Amino acid sequence: MSMSTSQSALSIEEQAALVESSKKAAAFQAVEDYLQPTFRHVGIGSGSTVVYVVEAIAQLGTDITSKMTFYPTGEQSRQLILAAGLRLAYIQDLPSNASLDVAFDGADEVDEDLNLIKGGGACLTQEKIVATSAKTFVCVADFRKMSPRLGTNWKKGIPIEVLPMAADRVLGELKAMGSLDPRIRSGLPGKAGPIVTDNGMLIIDAPFAPLLLAKDTESGTKGGNGDDGMWTVDALAHRLISIVGVAEIGLFHGKNGLQVERGAQKPVAVYFGLEDGSVKLMKA
Repeated sequence: MSMSTSQSALSIEEQAALVESSKKAAAFQAVEDYLQPTFRHVGIGSGSTVVYVVEAIAQLGTDITSKMTFYPTGEQSRQLILAAGLRLAYIQDLPSNASLDVAFDGADEVDEDLNLIKGGGACLTQEKIVATSAKTFVCVADFRKMSPRLGTNWKKGIPIEVLPMAADRVLGELKAMGSLDPRIRSGLPGKAGPIVTDNGMLIIDAPFAPLLLAKDTESGTKGGNGDDGMWTVDALAHRLISIVGVAEIGLFHGKNGLQVERGAQKPVAVYFGLEDGSVKLMKA
């Protein structure tokens, strides 16, 4: 969306404030649309937009929120839940035959089919467990995360959580698959050595050429199975998770909660805060 002349004349600080207000508006709209007062179990992800999700939930008041329990994907969301005075529990405490009513989370990149790249904060495994435990997964992000194909805007690569002993072998597999300079994520500048996840694993960031959608291969001109380094989202996801030593991957793909009752990785809706202060909604 192009900015008007008056918007382009805004200072950097004013533009940043406008983006923050749009992120807040997107989060509040998502909560209004998808958090029902009768819900009892709610997943809370991470990221700057989720801060506003928790704010919106807290503003519903204790008459509603005191009946709910909130499940974090990591330390940031745990702190948000506690700071808002909401009831905290952990996903492992949810009975195996139960589901979260809804989960809210952010994303690093979102494509036209609502496939996601997540894991920039190294919590992709917890985020996927929470998302797939929910009947409905809703994503809230800012306009910079919107992309026609995954890997177009997010150049850091697909986050892959790996066992430390397998990291070098996984790097070799990724290069053979066409990944463009995959690397173990460093903790610098704040920490010497690699990032170690809450699960005691390492993160590899594996850049690939922009990932194809199913419609890109319908003409038969593109295979999407790794030929010349070109992959569809689903084909690459299935190949990555099959590599020995890989614990989880940051591609959220496949079915959404409208298509399957349990285990959906894709959101049913994504709310984007736009640079002009408005909100864009993409629905499955």
